[in-house]
Amino acid sequence: MGFRRLAIFAVVAFFVAAPAAGQQRALTPRQTEAVAAYDKALADFKSILAERRRQIDAREPLPNLPGQALYLARVAVISSYKDLTDAMPSRIGRPNKFEIPPAYFDADIEPLIDEYSKLFDVMEAPPANAQNSATPFKDVVDLATVIARAKGLAPDHAAAAGRISLGLFFAETNGKQNVRNGRSNTYMGSFQTGPSEDRNGHRKWQAIKAEIAAIDPHLSARDDKEEARASGTDRRFNHWTNVRDGLMNAHADVFREIPGIVKTLPDPIDQMKLFELIQIVPTPTRAALKSGDLLNYRVSSPTIMKHLRNNSIFAFGRADRARNSASFREILGAMWLFNRKFEKAMAKYAEIKPR
Repeated sequence: MGFRRLAIFAVVAFFVAAPAAGQQRALTPRQTEAVAAYDKALADFKSILAERRRQIDAREPLPNLPGQALYLARVAVISSYKDLTDAMPSRIGRPNKFEIPPAYFDADIEPLIDEYSKLFDVMEAPPANAQNSATPFKDVVDLATVIARAKGLAPDHAAAAGRISLGLFFAETNGKQNVRNGRSNTYMGSFQTGPSEDRNGHRKWQAIKAEIAAIDPHLSARDDKEEARASGTDRRFNHWTNVRDGLMNAHADVFREIPGIVKTLPDPIDQMKLFELIQIVPTPTRAALKSGDLLNYRVSSPTIMKHLRNNSIFAFGRADRARNSASFREILGAMWLFNRKFEKAMAKYAEIKPR
């Protein structure tokens, strides 16, 4: 009798389990589409990585904006993976070293992103006549701090300006000085400025140079040397002058808002994100600061949303890309791809901050 009961149980278990197993194997049309889209995006990403590597190794001429196709292929991989995990949450895997939310990124393809970074290092290498600094990180902090003091900030808030500006350096170039730009023929240098922005920042610096000299004569003397060194060249490829002019062009006047910003955004990384938005979408960010309700200030311009997406904000997956508006609270939350860069900046600042 025991054997018969066991046999009956086995037969029943088979018929109960079989449909469940079949359900696991059968994908819905949405899931099938998501799997195919991710597989294609991944294959395309691998293909363009291999093509650029072959061109570089063979010393072949690269196309105009050689990094753009790489960037778009990477966006497609992350976007299609997010669509895949939306359709199949079971595909969400382990954490990855880039600190990308696992719903957006399969940790198994980390080596592809490493190769992506290596290719950009080659494509964005500084020109031969670039004028490096032996102290690039300290330069950023020193310049931002003295500019903030010239704008009337107390020492603790001036120090915050230095820390925030170091975050901008990492956000723009991952802390690499005098780089070119694989995705643009306009924006270059340590702070990735265009020619008109560089000229505007230089003009603004000249207007406060006497005040800077009174606050910090040593820094002013260093500035004189760097200005003479950069004479007759593109100042964007002198680290000191590019950082100086970039800060003066876009950020110096906003430094005055730091006391209020640190109250609204006590997290230093959120402060860095906000100043990075001055780089990306300056007009609405300044409007948000003036509104008196920064975090709830909402943007809905298609052009602004396009600029955000072009800088990896609301760029990944159908749900994010379908957004037609966002509050600054939501924008800051969507800037997770910047977190790792800002964490590096915080660690570097801890090494060099004035004591």
